[in-house]
Amino acid sequence: MRLLGLWACLLLLPSLGHAKAPSLAAQRWWSHVEALASDGMEGRETGSAGYVRAAEYVAAKLAEAGVQPGAGTGFLQEVPLTSRRLVREKSRLVLVREGKEEPLVLGQDLILSPASSRAGPVEAGLVFVGYGLTIPEAGHDDLAGLELRGKVLVVLTGGTPPGVSSNLAAHYKSREEIARAYDRAGAVGVLMVKNPRTQEVPWERAVGSMLHPAMLLAKPASQEDRELPLLGTLNPLSADKVFAGSGHTFEELVALADAGKPMPHFALPASVRGHLELEQSQLQSFNVVGRLPGSDPKLAEECVVLTAHLDHVGFGQPVNGDSLYNGAMDNATGVAALLEVARSFQEGKGRKPRRTLLFVAVTGEEKGLLGSRWFAEHPPEGTGRMVANVNTDMFLPLTPLKRLIAYGMEESSLASPVKASAAHLGIEVLPDPNPDANLFVRSDQYSFIRQGVPALSLKFGYRKGSAEEAVFKEWRMKRYHAPADDLSQPMDREAAVRFVKLLADLSQRIADGPARPRWNADSFFRRFESSPASAGPPPSP
Repeated sequence: MRLLGLWACLLLLPSLGHAKAPSLAAQRWWSHVEALASDGMEGRETGSAGYVRAAEYVAAKLAEAGVQPGAGTGFLQEVPLTSRRLVREKSRLVLVREGKEEPLVLGQDLILSPASSRAGPVEAGLVFVGYGLTIPEAGHDDLAGLELRGKVLVVLTGGTPPGVSSNLAAHYKSREEIARAYDRAGAVGVLMVKNPRTQEVPWERAVGSMLHPAMLLAKPASQEDRELPLLGTLNPLSADKVFAGSGHTFEELVALADAGKPMPHFALPASVRGHLELEQSQLQSFNVVGRLPGSDPKLAEECVVLTAHLDHVGFGQPVNGDSLYNGAMDNATGVAALLEVARSFQEGKGRKPRRTLLFVAVTGEEKGLLGSRWFAEHPPEGTGRMVANVNTDMFLPLTPLKRLIAYGMEESSLASPVKASAAHLGIEVLPDPNPDANLFVRSDQYSFIRQGVPALSLKFGYRKGSAEEAVFKEWRMKRYHAPADDLSQPMDREAAVRFVKLLADLSQRIADGPARPRWNADSFFRRFESSPASAGPPPSP
């Protein structure tokens, strides 16, 4: 472990060296990160005054780069939202066993999510349903044969059922698919407990999520949308309170999951009783949209959409006296890369892309991919047909860029240009080293995938068991969604510049390709091609 820690430190030395004399390109990229993650932006909470200042900054920089407004009336596309806050002091949940109540202490045993849809009293029996997934294509159904009407489901999250591909499982783990499946089963809520092996942040930091409002689109496009009446997360250290008397322990169930063995499903000899108090209000936020028209009259009506989320989580639970969550890595770095790619196409060097490029800094990613979903379902007039999306979210320039992960690459013809761009820069493309994290559906590319648009999400890569993996894991545990994700942390700025070059080269290759990207014939996600929204509105005259 000491040796691994030494190697992790050595990996960071290049970033420290570059910081002494950064290149002009590194200075430009870092200037955007500094602006967007400054204390003056107040953590860029969705819809906040700090977020609006950040959106205005991005719009101004796109204009400076010579990019046209892409939102019809300007650079800003309004996104109507509903905000929902949990009134913690008026909300409670207890276990009831043989008529006796056992409190589940908020913050200690339990997190109640403000995304829960129903305020008022709660009383329901409990049923453990393993992964809680229904995946017809894989013949897997954790809900089959169980009486779940009026029940709260207890689910082990952070793993994938044996024999199910990670991308397919990730789709059915998405909030929309889970809510539909549980609604069909008649369940009235879910209590999730994370497999400790896949825990990304300490429990103490996860508790802060209760302090942040949940947000929903005020005008959802689909009438099939479902919500979970009760949504909670159990502390793994408290899980055996729920399993007591069932004949099973949390440790036993986790061991079965880790070994790839089937888990039992069973009614628990307990119920939950309590009350949820929610406050709701309306607000609006903005996507920032810029447009670089294609140079080929025949292809300019098609567009490649480059996205990065601009929002973060604002103020939250203090850590070492600091309550401001600046969001430097998450995702000022990605928006800075987007701005630098836009600038690179206006330098007058090389060929202008044949297809139109859209640069979209989206809002509400931290609230459930809301801004990207609004954009994908309501593309502004003049967008044309969206043929590909490349998303940049927290690409993690912590080490030199030698390896890349392109989430979704195996699903479409986008594999060819991403491999070509990586080879051009001497970068190795690796498969997802941590498929249980469900990253394929956890950022904004998923909003475009659900509209039939082939998409990728790019991050720095690593091999399992490597020193790089140790660096990335340490960052997540210490800085992800924490005040420590600020401007004082080390970043390899020259590696970020190399990533910008990769992103620009990839965008050019996709935009210039003779054929628009296609889903692979055997891809599950090909089914979304028929979505009416994937064609987009007609182009501007």
